[in-house]
Amino acid sequence: MSTSKRLGILLKMTASPQSESFAWYALALEYRGLGRIDDALATFTELRRRDPEYVPMYLMCGTMLTESGRAAEAREWFASGVGAAAKKGDHHAAGELEAALATLPQ
Repeated sequence: MSTSKRLGILLKMTASPQSESFAWYALALEYRGLGRIDDALATFTELRRRDPEYVPMYLMCGTMLTESGRAAEAREWFASGVGAAAKKGDHHAAGELEAALATLPQ
């Protein structure tokens, strides 16, 4: 499937008020893969507004921001993710987020 077709499908999926969190997550990852970091961040931010307990977004967004040289923003995403993962009792995800947080420069 072409990138533009995949992007179009994901945009349609997220257009619905009842859209699932995974559709927003997939859209953010698609933007990331296209190098559209600001669009990816806006999509992750919208997902966070809609579903702050969707833990996978925190690691992926933080990683993207780290790779983009935006450590301060990455730190906030990782730290928020640790809290969200702990709240859900997801110790594995919390550990991954804490490890990612520890790699950032002070």
